Amino acid sequence: MARKQSNRRKNKQYEAAKKNLGKPFFESKEIAIYQGDTLELSSKLPANAIDALITDPPYCSGAAGCAVMADPSKKYCQSGKTLGRPSFGGDFRDQRSFKYWCSLWISQAFNACKDSAYCLVFIDWRQLATMIDAIQAGGFCYKGLISWDKGGSARAPHKGYFRHQCEFIPWGTKGIVPRLTDRGPFAGSYSIGVKQTDKHHMTGKPTPLMQKLVQCVPSGGLAFDPFCGSGTTLVASVLEGRYAIGFEASEQYCEIAARRIEAAQRGELLKFQKQ
Repeated sequence: MARKQSNRRKNKQYEAAKKNLGKPFFESKEIAIYQGDTLELSSKLPANAIDALITDPPYCSGAAGCAVMADPSKKYCQSGKTLGRPSFGGDFRDQRSFKYWCSLWISQAFNACKDSAYCLVFIDWRQLATMIDAIQAGGFCYKGLISWDKGGSARAPHKGYFRHQCEFIPWGTKGIVPRLTDRGPFAGSYSIGVKQTDKHHMTGKPTPLMQKLVQCVPSGGLAFDPFCGSGTTLVASVLEGRYAIGFEASEQYCEIAARRIEAAQRGELLKFQKQ
């Protein structure tokens, strides 16, 4: 896969963010990963730096407050089989604490965003209304809803259900929606199936989907993912010629993301290998 040519002019906002954040866990060309808690790291981001917040946080759907030590594999993997994908934390909050927590990290990202920057956050049907509230509580103007159709292989508890086939991306902007001349308008719905060879995280999103979403960032602009997981937002940024910074608490996932970024910069997509 050929990588799109990026704007080779140095992104001053990217450099300013790195200066504030310190030494990254991994950096290669225009992409940096920092390991740690997003609330701690986001507080160090400079103002007026980010062109778009694009992220896929833990959904905490159906979580009970007493389930702090629950293993996400039991919810996200059929029969609890991870196929070698590492587990992850933060998926235990009840709905009220989830909204409060999201409002905190979204507001920190808002403070680091440029005027008219985009905010795109993945969520499922259970927490959709909660996330829409949190985006607005964090400071962004809610502008609409993007749907992602995962395809007919999406699971249903039994034959009486309509399949939980779609996930959602409520989006907004910091102030007015920018009038663009170099890109857009962007699709409001995407039908992109999940390929197991492209899924490096239990809840990983398809690389082609993330490539579409990062196109809201100007060429050579800066995307930010405070829950970068296996690094798909960052890989998409490589392929689309954008700068990107990602935060991730798990060292295992930081390492996976680094390998995927290096492959993307060679013009390859690293394939997931079942274990």
